[in-house]
Amino acid sequence: MKSCRADIMFSVKPTKPTFKCYLPPVQTDVKKAIDPPIKKLEPKLLSGEIVVNEVNFVRKCINTESSQDDLWGKLICTNFKVSFIPQDAPLKQKSQLSHLLLGEHDIPLTCLDQVVTVNDSKGKKKVLSSNQKLKFNPTELFLYCKDLRIIRFCFDEAGPESARKVCLAIAHYSHPADLQLLFGFEYQGRRYHESKGEQINGSTAKGGSQTPIFDRSSDWDREIKRTGASEWRVCSINESYAISPSLPEHIVVPVSLADQDLKCYSSFFSDGRIPLWCWNHNNGSSLVRMANITDPHQQKKIYQKVFTAITKSHPQRSEVIRLDLDKCLPNIQDIQSAFVKIRQICVLDPFEESEERWLSSIENSRWLEYVRVFLKHSAEIVYHLDGKNSSVILQEEEDRDLNCVVSSLVQLLLDPHYRSLSGFQSLVQKEWVMAGHRFLDRCNHLKKNDREESPLFTLFLDCVWQMMNQYPAAFEFTEAYLTVLSDSMWIPLFSTFLFSSPKQRAQVLNEFAKNKAIPQGEDQTVFFPPVWEWSQQFSIKDQTLFNNPMYVGKGAACVQNGEVKSFRRTKKSYSSTVRVMTTSQRNGLKGEEDAFSRRGSLLSDLKPDFSPVKDESPSERFFRDWFSRPVDQQGLLIPLLMPSHVALWKLFFLRWVPEACIPKGGPITAYHKLSQLVDEIEILQSHIRQYKGPSPGSMPFPSQGGPPSDQRRMYFKASSPDDPPTLPDVLTSSFPFTPVGNLCRQSLHGTPISKFLNGARIWLSTETLANDTF
Repeated sequence: MKSCRADIMFSVKPTKPTFKCYLPPVQTDVKKAIDPPIKKLEPKLLSGEIVVNEVNFVRKCINTESSQDDLWGKLICTNFKVSFIPQDAPLKQKSQLSHLLLGEHDIPLTCLDQVVTVNDSKGKKKVLSSNQKLKFNPTELFLYCKDLRIIRFCFDEAGPESARKVCLAIAHYSHPADLQLLFGFEYQGRRYHESKGEQINGSTAKGGSQTPIFDRSSDWDREIKRTGASEWRVCSINESYAISPSLPEHIVVPVSLADQDLKCYSSFFSDGRIPLWCWNHNNGSSLVRMANITDPHQQKKIYQKVFTAITKSHPQRSEVIRLDLDKCLPNIQDIQSAFVKIRQICVLDPFEESEERWLSSIENSRWLEYVRVFLKHSAEIVYHLDGKNSSVILQEEEDRDLNCVVSSLVQLLLDPHYRSLSGFQSLVQKEWVMAGHRFLDRCNHLKKNDREESPLFTLFLDCVWQMMNQYPAAFEFTEAYLTVLSDSMWIPLFSTFLFSSPKQRAQVLNEFAKNKAIPQGEDQTVFFPPVWEWSQQFSIKDQTLFNNPMYVGKGAACVQNGEVKSFRRTKKSYSSTVRVMTTSQRNGLKGEEDAFSRRGSLLSDLKPDFSPVKDESPSERFFRDWFSRPVDQQGLLIPLLMPSHVALWKLFFLRWVPEACIPKGGPITAYHKLSQLVDEIEILQSHIRQYKGPSPGSMPFPSQGGPPSDQRRMYFKASSPDDPPTLPDVLTSSFPFTPVGNLCRQSLHGTPISKFLNGARIWLSTETLANDTF
């Protein structure tokens, strides 16, 4: 039986030109008053975007139980996205995050994970891929998205042939045969020529993002100076990718290693990936990453040369510790499997009636366990760099996956610069993009090899969120920023996440520039910008959602027990001799087998009281000492690793689930109040500056009412004292995202998810802890 809504939509189908109305004029006027004129449903297209197929009278399903809330409209497939245009959008508050390139019901083709068609009458279901035939007319279309959305369309009233064609078009265009068939290449080429006049009239080469790309030696020079790595130098032996296609053209190496020696050694490393400097501690210890040595006969000799050079770069000639991450961390297939499971539990499966079953399912996915493992391993490396003044080499077979996660996390824990917005973006650019992480393969943009797919960057962002959750004042950016950054992986309009190596990026963009008649020598970030140019996606106002109102900047005082204290953490050096540790040190090298002989007890037994124990090791003493002091938001951070401290990132995993949304609730309520307080403080400070006059080096705001609204850093503004203290109607726990338009399931009250969102914690089982062998 057709729904009432379906009958209404059927009655307003466009009529043929030959149709003659025989209704009396009065009745026609009444009908016009009841049924407003049909608006023309036109998509909003970007430059170079074309419609390849469309179908009318499509129903977008909102609820599995009834069609009462469903939307009717037109489904369109372009060469960039799948777009649904509602005929009558429901009256509701506008979403708080307005994307400049995508509408609320738009999905980039690269974001599609699976395209599934269903025929109810024949009981058939088919997963579509490129160039496939569909032998039945679909009655439903399911789109499973990589950003965890599930969208369902029904073709009750649509023409069956049109429905079949649009489904095939979506499947075909979401499986491009070649990288340059992604829409970003058409869009950015047109955009470059359209804005050519503006570039000539003085726009910056970096497009205003001010994030170093690390494609030139000057970017590395600045990083060397910033970290005080005086015994390291920028080396250009990889110019034109002469020794390694996956390393950047400019790398940082020890001063004592000559270019000629590095060229000789490069042939013995996997893919020519010689040791690559990441970061320097102010005590002189260095963080270095490298690939495996492929020739076992040359292994000992090259290790000796490399480690001796790194030892010489340390002022105290401290030891070098090599860690093989392949031996102590989960592999990329394990990480992918865990992500698929937790996505199934959070998004696809109905929530279980038993809280224990749902929480244990989350635990059994092992995703949170892997998050904890990476944080734990990074903390152990922090101990060696900060507590023992030892340089650390991270080794992985290809140096392009696990090393990216761990090296980034270690630097995030040690260096407050990377906890600022611009610093974090430079960290991703340096340790992921230019270090040769296989974004094209791991994101599976071309859908060619599912076995190569792995959410390593998502895992890294989850680890960053865990640290933000534990130390909310230490980060300049918000979890909304992390979520938007994750979503940007599936928008193929930026160069950051499209390529698997710097060489591939350079070659493809050079060919692209040639095809689009872009002058030789033009900066690639101008004609194909990185994702850091957020103004292409969001307005200045929306970008204020990236700013953390609680952020404590450099030099800020610490608040402890209600008192404001300024302090400097006392530097201690902890003995490298760990109890019952047999160490063999040769030429300043310690193998990974000796480095963590007490790994099982290093961090997994941390307790809230951190009281001294009789036989504690130097590493345990280091962590106990750190936790006994007040946290310096602009100093070293150590993650809390008890199972109860590692939480589910709800905004990422549950934001599209309508049942999980808390209207006017969740962390956003605290963010709202904090933003208003910060904004009020800024207004008061502005008044004080105007009253006293400008202080040296400061610029007073011209407005007497405080800084102009477009200059304020906070999204929420301070309200007038006369205004009632009410929350905006638009706030939900998924803010600034909206689950409207996503598929709902059966409505159940008092379900495990509601209990969890109200404070229930996820605990790893004692069995998991007992088997902790990381």
